[in-house]
Amino acid sequence: MSRSTEPTPTEVMFRADEASRRLGIELVEHGEGTAAVRMTVSSSMVNGHGTAHGGYLFLLADTAFACACNSHGPVTVAAGADIVFVAPAREGDVLVARAEERARYGRSGVYDVSVRRGGEVIAEFRGRSRSVRDATARETTGTTTKESR
Repeated sequence: MSRSTEPTPTEVMFRADEASRRLGIELVEHGEGTAAVRMTVSSSMVNGHGTAHGGYLFLLADTAFACACNSHGPVTVAAGADIVFVAPAREGDVLVARAEERARYGRSGVYDVSVRRGGEVIAEFRGRSRSVRDATARETTGTTTKESR
């Protein structure tokens, strides 16, 4: 079987994810309900304690989560997420976040993401997803977007 030349939903979404790409995050593998992304901790990501700021670790895990939950096709967003920081990361560390689908039901899903430096777990993340009914809708009642101002 030859692979289609059409980009997958994950590839389309990741190409449009300027925030992740500007931080040097790379999509290293993906499939149905799974994804792995990689990032090197830069000096601008280090906090006052000399370790990677937790927000960057969350962002890396969230990117893997987004790639995995969007692999099925419908536009899917985070409904919530939690992270547990297990060990510090430092400048120069190469981190890989691997997301796996745990459950999908209706428009909702649950995904676990492990962030590792080599074989060592740095953080564990659990994300809850929700597929959007109308992918063209950019506003919700009571929300003002740049386009609607």
